Amino acid sequence: MKKVLSIVLALVMCASACLGLASCNKAADYTVGICQLMEHDSLDQATEGFIAALTTELSKAGKTVDFDTQVAGGADLCTTVINAFTAKNVDLIMANATPALLAAANATQTIPVLGTSVTDYNDTFKNNIPANVTGTSDAVPFDEQAEMMIDTLELVEGDQVGVLYCTNESNSLIQYEAVKALFEEKKIVVKAYTFSETTELQALVTSAANECKAIYVPSDNTVAQNDSIVGTICTEKNVPVFTSYGGEVCYASLAIDYYKLGEETGKMAAQILLGEKTTEDIKIATLTPEVVYNEVLCNKLGIHIEAK
Repeated sequence: MKKVLSIVLALVMCASACLGLASCNKAADYTVGICQLMEHDSLDQATEGFIAALTTELSKAGKTVDFDTQVAGGADLCTTVINAFTAKNVDLIMANATPALLAAANATQTIPVLGTSVTDYNDTFKNNIPANVTGTSDAVPFDEQAEMMIDTLELVEGDQVGVLYCTNESNSLIQYEAVKALFEEKKIVVKAYTFSETTELQALVTSAANECKAIYVPSDNTVAQNDSIVGTICTEKNVPVFTSYGGEVCYASLAIDYYKLGEETGKMAAQILLGEKTTEDIKIATLTPEVVYNEVLCNKLGIHIEAK
């Protein structure tokens, strides 16, 4: 009798465990693929904000979501990541950075695609944004950035500013052309320092620091991933760095909060997945930039910031 009871108890425990396992493995209501161009603080923050906001918004509606988060590692690898998402038939794709967005838009016309950390959607798609694409932009007012550099660094006619960017990133070229025109209105000389391979960066930054009074870095993911090189060289040569994305190497920035940018994108995704809106209903959104000064670097570089 004891032996039979033990067998029955074991079967009950096994059945309970199986039921519990089935409950734990219950499929989520939605699957979202995230393609992030590369690892960097700004892009990481955007992804984190997106996941947090989308999870929260869906939970309010009693829904769950599985995330397939992939860091491509380079522009040429984004297509591979996106193709895996389309083969999996995910419910939505979040593309973090312009190369990821282009890869997603080229791969599907039916799956909703949300971009983030993208500067100019119209330029990216030649004023023909696909119907299944929307998202958030990290664009900031270039005129305000240029004016901030001129005022804080007391730049005058004839001073040279170097703009450092990777030629593989189309958004960086857009930003370079914008700030170049703005600086030249003030008779300030602008010189582009461009590269395609990161192995070129150290020598390029050294040349820029030797020739320029200041360095401007647009929202360039490749530079951002390697900005410690920029910061080290420029600080040693007492040349201030201004970036569009913030970061520890710049003495000041007029930039957006990338975590909040991701959150805004996540809220859009929730509206789409819950059927409240379509991609065509949602306009490209931007955030209000914030002025941030690095007091340690300002003091080290002898930059005086007026108290406000």
